[in-house]
Amino acid sequence: MNRRIGVYICHCGLNIASVVNVEKLTEYVKELEDVVIARNYPYMCSDPGQEIIKKDIKEYNLTNVVVAACSPTMHGPTFQKACEEAGLNPYMFQMVNIREQVSWVTDDIEKATEKAKLLVSAAVNRVRFHQPLEKILVPVKQSILIVGGGIAGIEAALKIANSGKKVYIVEKEPSIGGRMAQLEKTFPTLDCAACILTPKMVEVASNPNITLITYAEVKEVSGYIGNYRVKVIKKPRYVDESKCIGCGLCAIRCPSKVPDKFNMGLNNRRAIYMMFPQAVPRKYTIDSEHCLFFTKGVCRVCEKFCPTKAVNFDQKPEEIVLEVGGIILAIGYDLFDPSVIKRYGYGRYMNVYTGLEVERLVSASGPTNGKIILRDGRTPSTIVIIHCVGSRDENYHTYCSKICCMYAMKLAHLIKERLPNSTVYELYIDIRAHGKGYEEFYRKVQEEGVIFIRGKAAEVAEVGNGRLSVIFEDTLLGRVQSIEADMVILATAAEPRKDAKELARLFRVPLDKDGFFLEKHPKLAPVSTVSKGVFVAGACQGPKDIPDSVAQGAAAASEALALLSSGVIEVEPIIAEVNKNLCSGCRICISTCPYGAAVYDAESKTATIQEVLCQGCGTCVASCPSGARTLKQRGFTDEQILGELEMILPKPKIKMKAVA
Repeated sequence: MNRRIGVYICHCGLNIASVVNVEKLTEYVKELEDVVIARNYPYMCSDPGQEIIKKDIKEYNLTNVVVAACSPTMHGPTFQKACEEAGLNPYMFQMVNIREQVSWVTDDIEKATEKAKLLVSAAVNRVRFHQPLEKILVPVKQSILIVGGGIAGIEAALKIANSGKKVYIVEKEPSIGGRMAQLEKTFPTLDCAACILTPKMVEVASNPNITLITYAEVKEVSGYIGNYRVKVIKKPRYVDESKCIGCGLCAIRCPSKVPDKFNMGLNNRRAIYMMFPQAVPRKYTIDSEHCLFFTKGVCRVCEKFCPTKAVNFDQKPEEIVLEVGGIILAIGYDLFDPSVIKRYGYGRYMNVYTGLEVERLVSASGPTNGKIILRDGRTPSTIVIIHCVGSRDENYHTYCSKICCMYAMKLAHLIKERLPNSTVYELYIDIRAHGKGYEEFYRKVQEEGVIFIRGKAAEVAEVGNGRLSVIFEDTLLGRVQSIEADMVILATAAEPRKDAKELARLFRVPLDKDGFFLEKHPKLAPVSTVSKGVFVAGACQGPKDIPDSVAQGAAAASEALALLSSGVIEVEPIIAEVNKNLCSGCRICISTCPYGAAVYDAESKTATIQEVLCQGCGTCVASCPSGARTLKQRGFTDEQILGELEMILPKPKIKMKAVA
């Protein structure tokens, strides 16, 4: 086939042009075989830049296009679309990254230009072997699964359900609400958290397009974008939800008391319990680990006093299979356990608290009905709040948890509100009040008399009668000081959920270096993941406050609705192929495929590829021992790869022997 190739070089402002001599590069490219036109332009991705490509495709009857610019991940689809709009198959295009791989890794103009020449010539040689490909069309099931019922998951569910689509929410706990349900007020507006959250929870329960599956976990995921099959195991509550009216007589009569997890163990609840007063669904659950019937075979008092006969000790785990088009992960976050930092005394000294424990103390529905009473029964008069416990710390988490400064200041405000004569200190490294109204809130707390000391707490020690001494370095004064306090509050870091690794494996979503779910692109695809059809929302993607979680929940819902609304999705055709004549059926490709796309066909005794699941990563191609052509990738053939290498690798120098 007679190839007619057009090459387009982007200046990327000064990102490329300040290091690569684009004029010299353009002149070099013009001399390459089959290149009929070569141009450079300040911003090839702009409308005028794309119009140049479209016009040249038609005017010069181009068969292939090469663009040398920035990251193919960022703008590859942009230029493919431009080719397609001009009538050229988008897979007759190749992109070269001369920004990240050339101009951003050196200041040497001569070397950068020479490397750019090599990369562009390799792309030109490769594109000669490209073949037109057609995208695979896949129908989309019209429902979405949301894993996690916190504020991000709730927001996403309501947005999708109110658009007329079916939503399933799978929540691990007996009630939806997440961390926000444990808060008394929200910063910076000091709105009642329950007043904001409860109406949304009720709306979720009453929406006909939402199926709420609480006290349940995802155990198995199969399928692909548009057609996921998810197995959910619903744990037995030992209470029939259809009969329970939430009257609470069972809990009143239950003799077994256990620490209340929702209230951070500050008080006890019964073995049959409702998580919190506003729980949704408003149903009771039996804690089988502490119920006397399950542990000793006695009691059954709750069963006797239940007026609707809802208690059912014979309940078994229920398997539910959901078929959905897309998935949103909104599992939230855990809080750092400060007991590992021994010098702060958490777990050893009774009057050292975490921020969330104090949140429950000041809550009207908390264990003390909002009164700040210490574990030893005293009312504190001097309180020290220590910031950045477990975050911005090389020993634990190097990242900033984003919410700690603000929730520490909110707690200081609530303490001053309830104990006006108290003295509250905040020991901080830096105050990070980045959001709308946050700086104003910081000033408000200062004006209320809270004392801010810039310094890192070194140690908390008990000095007798439950009082504590906080030793710290005042970095502004440059001296070590101490404060005697009745109460120390640790503003602990937000960290990934403990089950994030397992869920990442199930949904084939990578984790970042800190253990949070990794988005596809931090700027262009902040709620998408590399696993197509799987989105992330809220603090499972990284520490964030309530407004950001709500916004990201809505963004994930938007992506999910776009997926459902299309009805049919296009899947990239750059996928693996199996040459069954060469396949030995060793199944190595099946064990190495990270996407579960390679499967064994018992009838033909060879491997096959589920095209929709394949992401074209090439792992199976590399691992196949039967020959390079046993698993051949369309779009990454031997001819294409070798064509690139031929232009990049140095040519061997052959010494000729002298003829005698």
